Amino acid sequence: MAENGVIGRNGQLPWRLSADLRRFKRLTMGHHLIMGRKTFESIGRPLPGRTSIVVTRQQGYESPGVLVAHDLPHAMQLAADDDEVFIIGGSELYRQALQLVDRIYMTRVHASVDGDVRFPSMDESAWRGVDRCQHPADEENEYDSTFCELNRL
Repeated sequence: MAENGVIGRNGQLPWRLSADLRRFKRLTMGHHLIMGRKTFESIGRPLPGRTSIVVTRQQGYESPGVLVAHDLPHAMQLAADDDEVFIIGGSELYRQALQLVDRIYMTRVHASVDGDVRFPSMDESAWRGVDRCQHPADEENEYDSTFCELNRL
């Protein structure tokens, strides 16, 4: 999430952060990923080594290699055997999930960027930072960023 809350622009991430993508892969490998249809379609395929669950209101929606749910509770049911499930967007799923989750892995991007999708507002006093790792901008990472792990108080 950028300093101004932006998380997306025109169906894509509004930055290039290779370190963040490597962290995402390391954290999520072997787990279930729950995402909205637009997020899935922006990725374009199921991510290898993970089970993709697409949440959509579209009846009859199908895509090879993914499970389909019509709401977040159903998606969570499909992933019930996983010890850690990852909700990876978009904004509406994040808004719904903020009331349910106990941990957030967030990358804070130290820039204000243009975008059309924002992370929902959250009561940050309900969360405690348990891990932070600074990552400077370089030739593979467009902006300075901080990897954060937040646990619900």
